[in-house]
Amino acid sequence: MSDIQDSEASQQNSPQPAKPSNASTQAETPSPSAAPVTTPVAAAEASAAGMPAAAQAAALPPQAAQAAQAAQAAQAPQQPPEAAPPPIGQTPFKRHDEMDAPWTQTWRLLVARFRAMSDKAGRRVMQRTLKIGVSARIFHPESGSKGLRSKTLQYLEESIAQWVMSRDVLVFMIPTVNTNGLVHPSNIRLRDYAKHLDGLVLQGGADVSPQSYAQNATRPEWSGDRVRDMYELELLHEFIEAGKPVLGICRGCQLINVAFGGTLYQDIATDVPEAIPHVNDMYDSNHHALRFPQGSSLPSLVKTENALVNSIHHQAVRDLGRDLSIEAVSGNDNIVEAIRYKKAPFVMGLQWHPEFHRAGGAELLDCTPILDSFLRAARETRF
Repeated sequence: MSDIQDSEASQQNSPQPAKPSNASTQAETPSPSAAPVTTPVAAAEASAAGMPAAAQAAALPPQAAQAAQAAQAAQAPQQPPEAAPPPIGQTPFKRHDEMDAPWTQTWRLLVARFRAMSDKAGRRVMQRTLKIGVSARIFHPESGSKGLRSKTLQYLEESIAQWVMSRDVLVFMIPTVNTNGLVHPSNIRLRDYAKHLDGLVLQGGADVSPQSYAQNATRPEWSGDRVRDMYELELLHEFIEAGKPVLGICRGCQLINVAFGGTLYQDIATDVPEAIPHVNDMYDSNHHALRFPQGSSLPSLVKTENALVNSIHHQAVRDLGRDLSIEAVSGNDNIVEAIRYKKAPFVMGLQWHPEFHRAGGAELLDCTPILDSFLRAARETRF
């Protein structure tokens, strides 16, 4: 007898339990051939309860299993896609935080140190004492003289140096240069002074030669100093080219006008008979009032409209040079008393002598604000 027959016989001989009614049996016991019905939501809940994925897949029909897998994939953390490998022969791109971090840090450190050194050097430059050059007066040898009078002398008037130094700056007289000298040749040029000094003051002195503005002297005593004209015109040109400020005093004011193509009255009393005396034996005690025309920058500097200045000149600006503006005129006869070059930060000429004002009395115009403006421009353009 086969094993199947033995099993069946054993089942027939063993006592059988009582069977319930057909209605109760059909309600409580599912058909062995019917698959359990599970929704995708139930599958997801079972997954969350920790049921193995394999068991879930085995317990679900194909469509329900696919839905459960989709729900599980939606709850799983998203993984970034793998980057495609770079083409052959090319270096793979690195993010900024992956690129040679030690070299980047070293470079940033060097840049920071360089900036700190630059700032420190800039502060030192700004705090460095200003160096202001003053053009030289020239004493030419006299015929038949001996001693110093037989030599060419270059000098400056004491008051001009002390006036500039009153603002705690260094003053240097700039001598003439002679690159073709036979006795003491030198390669130093006036351009070198303009490079190393912070500003220029053209001081007063001898008349400007009419030859410097293409005219002839109407009287021999008004022939002026052509040698000094050539020296100061070059000096003025070099400082303007270097972007450095220039302040012209008396003759210096007239020279600035001539440098830009202007002309002069060779003698005010002769050329403008109706003018007041601008020079007499009282020298720096001869005074007159100023008037500031519309657009002048001087009223905002000196903080007054009523100014009194000394008058020590017999020549004056006649035809105004190009790109110049009139900053002040004599209040009685409109003789030009101050000019300014409009295409530079600070190039100004004053016909009076501001260095004599403090000693001349409190009623004279305080010209310290003009000096301060000149020195401020020197600080700003020293680079």
